[in-house]
Amino acid sequence: MIPTRRALAITLALTALLATAPAAQAADTPQHPWYFDTLRVEEMWEHAKGEGITVAVIDSGVDSSLPELEGRVLEGADLTGRAEGAHVDTDGHGTHMAALIAGTGDGNGIRGIAPGVKILPVRIVESGDFSISGVARWVEGIQYAIDSEVDTINISGTREDIIGAAGPLSEMAEEAARQGILFFASVGNEGERANTVQPPASLDGVVGVGAVKSDGERSSYSTSGAHVAIAAPGNGVPAYCGDLGGSLCLIEGGGTSAAAALASASAALIWSQHPDWTKNQVLRVMLNTAGRSDDQRRDDFTGYGIVRPDRVIIDGEGNPGDPDSPPIFRDWEAALVPPATPEPTPETAPDDSAEPAPGPEAEAAATSDDSSPLPWILGGTAVVLLVGLTGWLLLRRRA
Repeated sequence: MIPTRRALAITLALTALLATAPAAQAADTPQHPWYFDTLRVEEMWEHAKGEGITVAVIDSGVDSSLPELEGRVLEGADLTGRAEGAHVDTDGHGTHMAALIAGTGDGNGIRGIAPGVKILPVRIVESGDFSISGVARWVEGIQYAIDSEVDTINISGTREDIIGAAGPLSEMAEEAARQGILFFASVGNEGERANTVQPPASLDGVVGVGAVKSDGERSSYSTSGAHVAIAAPGNGVPAYCGDLGGSLCLIEGGGTSAAAALASASAALIWSQHPDWTKNQVLRVMLNTAGRSDDQRRDDFTGYGIVRPDRVIIDGEGNPGDPDSPPIFRDWEAALVPPATPEPTPETAPDDSAEPAPGPEAEAAATSDDSSPLPWILGGTAVVLLVGLTGWLLLRRRA
């Protein structure tokens, strides 16, 4: 009897394995990476795809000729000085980030998780090495995105050499916050070396994004620290194995660059479903619905947890809260000084020869000013007249 039971158990186990293996293999492909199941991406698309949201990808340009990006890329700007255009990407990094956000999958290309998003390409480098670009170009690129009234800024790169000269970038982060723009940046891939978050992710007002693997654990390369606000998939992400437009493969160590792009796409999905929300509300629900493996509020490895836009879009979870209260950077935003506005022109004495006499509306407005003595004067006069009239009537009656 024992051998029979053991044989039956083995048979059942093999049957289960054979039944599940093809499905698992089919799910983990460049067209359907693991996080499509974890985030219930295709179910989210029944409710929102990112329509009406624009994400600025400040990077190496975006090749809009790829089938999966056709019609998704705005004109943008090329700030490299080569005047080749923002749709030129000789490196492929910016195109990869844009596809992870908004790729439609057409032509067997990359499927992003927010295919309804519009991408604003801002080309500030010719390669994925962001350190070759001067601070002024970064500032110009962020300013261009702000002036273009984007909803979200994505920078999948860091600059170690500008830590001591991050003032101009900090000013751009402040301006983005004032304009209601969400600003995401990768925290870097120095987790096994220096392990120090670099700008722009280290700046106040910028949401630093770390990377995780399919098991939900932090990717070993993902830089940790107090500036990590949230995490997103960084391993097992689709990419072109060679030249853009060639065959796709899964990159085991995609990096925090991919994580930042997927965090930006997650915000876009939420915002497209709730277009009346502010950046504070979008970020708040991202943080309070993020996936965490324990009860800690946050840690230095994955921040407040792993992005789960599906919990907001499908399950209706997350309290957006006060539209004007930021969930993080609260003291920093409270201290922001509003942009300077021109002083009003001092009023001059009325010139009867140049201006017509004020009409009834102007007179009525003048009497409503609490600082003006006019109501009191008129009131006093009315009292005197009323008293005089009353006395006269009494005298007539007595007479």
